[in-house]
Amino acid sequence: MKRRTVVRYLAAGAGAAALSPAASIARTALKELRLDYAYYSPPSLVVRRFGWLDDAFAKEGVAVRWVLSAGSNRALEYLDGNSIDIGSSAGLAAVLARANGNPIRTPYIFSRPEWTALVVRKDSSSRGVADLAGKRVAATNGTDPYLFLLRALQTVGLSKKDIEHVPLQHADGRAALEQGRVDAWAGLDPLMAASELDSGARLIYRNVAFNTYGFLNVREEFLATQPEAVSRVIAVYERARHWIIANPTEAAKMLSQEAKVSLPVALLQIKLRTDFSNPQPSGEHVRALRAAAPILANERLVREGTDLNAVITDLIDTRFALALTATTSGSV
Repeated sequence: MKRRTVVRYLAAGAGAAALSPAASIARTALKELRLDYAYYSPPSLVVRRFGWLDDAFAKEGVAVRWVLSAGSNRALEYLDGNSIDIGSSAGLAAVLARANGNPIRTPYIFSRPEWTALVVRKDSSSRGVADLAGKRVAATNGTDPYLFLLRALQTVGLSKKDIEHVPLQHADGRAALEQGRVDAWAGLDPLMAASELDSGARLIYRNVAFNTYGFLNVREEFLATQPEAVSRVIAVYERARHWIIANPTEAAKMLSQEAKVSLPVALLQIKLRTDFSNPQPSGEHVRALRAAAPILANERLVREGTDLNAVITDLIDTRFALALTATTSGSV
């Protein structure tokens, strides 16, 4: 990427902060920037590997600290516990977290992935969702795969009560499936792709519309007191997004190394199951979340009477990425 393009990114980020109402709130000097990286978020791997955030904050002496998130549930726990300032999760998982009191907002979309599906072993007799009735199904609570499972069951008139849900973190869910300790697994890439290619696992239910985007979430307090820092992080994520689009094979090699999966597995995730074309939070994401949100109430995952439409409206923050993408459109 050309130097002048990077300069435009950072200038646009500063402009977003200046225009933001949050910019008028008293700020404190930033000493450390804490954020997560995750194998389900390839842009985070690119940013971390190339040290672009370290470079962006070097003059101010701001230290950059990375924390690995094993799933949306972990990223959201870290945000809620003030262990990180910026973290990556699925969209519906972010709605669930905010509805239950996690003070986050989403100013950037890092991808539109098809990162989850319902997975069985290659020798399983299960051919569709209805076949899971009475079966043991692994899924990580508070994540897109778990919520995907609930929505998939609903399509055939089933609910969580009709299966035996086994709450396991994603990697443990894969192991449980392959070892025969569960009958099915709500998977997550790249683990899901690895199970397909390495173990012959089958996807018995896919629905990209039930995959609720990759959200880059920020603690509200940090967003209010450090708007310029948030804008600069988004600018660097934009740089990573464009780099992945221009270099998908190199991005897959990076994912392969970081996640310790084969290159074919990483290529399946990067090239075939992830769309990096639209980073701007918009009506598209609001509509998708509003279509998905009823499952949270139906399964009593949120307090009775929670206004989920209002939660979604409060979660989505269009100001930062809008200023950035408008300025940098077509500049790479």
